Amino acid sequence: MNIKKILYPILKTLLGLVFIFSGFVKAVDPLGSTYKIEDYLEAFGIDILSGLALPAAILLCAIEFIIGINFLFNCNIKKTSTLSLLFMAVMTPLTLYIAIANPVTDCGCFGDALVISNWQTFFKNIVLSTIAIIIFLWIKDCQVDRISKRSQWIITAFAFVTICSISVYCIKHLPIIDFRPYKIGANIPEGMAIPEDAEADVYEMSFIYEKDGVQKVFTEDNLPDASWTFIDSESKLIKKGYEPPIHDFSLESDEYGDITEDMLADESYTFLVISSKLEKANIEGAKKLQNAYEFAERNNYNFYAMTSSLDDAIENYKAQTGAQYDFFSSDEITLKTIVRSNPGLVLIKEGNVINKWHYNDLPDFSQVDNLETSSLGEMPTVNNWKTVFLSLILLIIVPITIFYGISMKFKL
Repeated sequence: MNIKKILYPILKTLLGLVFIFSGFVKAVDPLGSTYKIEDYLEAFGIDILSGLALPAAILLCAIEFIIGINFLFNCNIKKTSTLSLLFMAVMTPLTLYIAIANPVTDCGCFGDALVISNWQTFFKNIVLSTIAIIIFLWIKDCQVDRISKRSQWIITAFAFVTICSISVYCIKHLPIIDFRPYKIGANIPEGMAIPEDAEADVYEMSFIYEKDGVQKVFTEDNLPDASWTFIDSESKLIKKGYEPPIHDFSLESDEYGDITEDMLADESYTFLVISSKLEKANIEGAKKLQNAYEFAERNNYNFYAMTSSLDDAIENYKAQTGAQYDFFSSDEITLKTIVRSNPGLVLIKEGNVINKWHYNDLPDFSQVDNLETSSLGEMPTVNNWKTVFLSLILLIIVPITIFYGISMKFKL
């Protein structure tokens, strides 16, 4: 029994499935990957390259997805194996540095679909690197090409075009799966709640004292006598406690103060215009919001804008778009998390996320009397991960499988 020939297809399939999953969950939320790359660039002091973050995000998910498809369907295995080794040779040291230095708290390797710690990411990459090395070393003895090189390249090209098309669609609209805590159907107050038995953050306190011109650091269990003079104290987080999925949601302004609780408790509908940075908002898309604002005014629905931009940017935005609604300050990262559109529109009722729209998909509210009698006021059925992964199988895996079978039978 040749153990290599038994393990080789198993390892290749396992590695392929991991790469397919990683590439796909990034492709359905390319802006999420873009924000993560921007975080990395800022942490490394090269945020001047942030303009490349979006194409890099699309390319990254395409590379991962192609590696996965090629491993799964035995396409261009030698090149794919080399590519996977190079990919892991970059990612593994990078994730080791991230685990040690902790410049970002979440690596983003599986998008928002599966959030794991930086150390877990590094150990995951060690395992994947080991598998990639084994596959590379065993190719000569174990690999058998069952379809022609031309057919292999057709499958690779099909995977590339398909995954890039998904990414582009999810940029021009909203992600086809929403893994975030503000997804349609979510209750914001529940997402903000902290269980009674939740673990709190654990800090280690240290104290700086001085004596005879010499400073020394002491712990709580080892404080000096009265002959030492206290200088300063420091606290260091040694264990992160429970953090609710929603922890930075707020609406504040100088004029109205903090209206967060009142808005979330309102039994009527509230429209929220979301723009993480008004300076980067799509102006033509923003002008379309006027239709929704006039509809809200006719029906006495609340209509607010949330942004992290300052007053000058707000006034400039108003001048460009004719916006007449009130603006409230909020955290930039939170706003990027709420909706992947700048600007985007969110409908809230009693703290529940009823619906969300990209500026390219805003309804024509002039054709609607009110939300109480319209389907727009009802929570739509949204794609869950099972539905979309089934679609992935039907739209990508099944056609490739059929083509692979035909190519093998007729030696195309």
